[in-house]
Amino acid sequence: MADPCFCRGLDVVRNKIKMFAQKKVTLPPGRHKIVILDEADSMTTGAQQALRRTMEIYSNTTRFALACNTSSKIIEPIQSRCAIVRFSRLSDQEILGRLMVVVAAEKVPYVPEGLEAIIFTADGDMRQALNNLQATVSGFRFVNQENVFKVCDQPHPLHVKSMVKNVLDGKFDEACSGLKQLYDLGYSPTDIITTLFRVIKNYDMAEYLKLELLKETGFAHMRICDGVGSFLQLSGLLAKFALVRETAKA
Repeated sequence: MADPCFCRGLDVVRNKIKMFAQKKVTLPPGRHKIVILDEADSMTTGAQQALRRTMEIYSNTTRFALACNTSSKIIEPIQSRCAIVRFSRLSDQEILGRLMVVVAAEKVPYVPEGLEAIIFTADGDMRQALNNLQATVSGFRFVNQENVFKVCDQPHPLHVKSMVKNVLDGKFDEACSGLKQLYDLGYSPTDIITTLFRVIKNYDMAEYLKLELLKETGFAHMRICDGVGSFLQLSGLLAKFALVRETAKA
């Protein structure tokens, strides 16, 4: 098994992978050699082109499995030669089950709200959840909401939820004031809007209203990723929320 994250270049494909594919191995009928490439989306385009050629030549004796986070970064010729299997994020219940096993085995002091905070910050990623749990225990020896968000350095979802509630209640000035507090604490626009997206997704509101808010959040996130990450951009997003609310009322 190779990790292209550490060996992303052409030489690795031409030497290590190709040499393994060329190696003659006596296997039972119907069996093949297996090459597993983790984080294949970090490979350079040249390395992927070389890999494509290797996959073509040695397809009778070797099977290739590529794991990646973003399939669009894999070149089309490789994608067309593979059966694509997509895995969804883990559910909150699945992550909570594993966290309970870990805290019981390690005798970690915690409160249920602390584990909820870890699940929120992990966003379906088991590795992230376990890393956040370990970091919180190492830093504070106790898992609660405040400690988790200090370690993960994310805006507190209750603060963001209050901001959304103020917009929906027509208290636009209070919502902007809450946003200014987060911005002045040093949180980046990306951190704020990512937490905002998760909060809106789980917020109890009319379905139409939720979809419109998520759409506006997505547009704002796209502009922030393009480099327009100012406080004005985030304030404009709250103004869009207010307009959506007024339209929904009408």
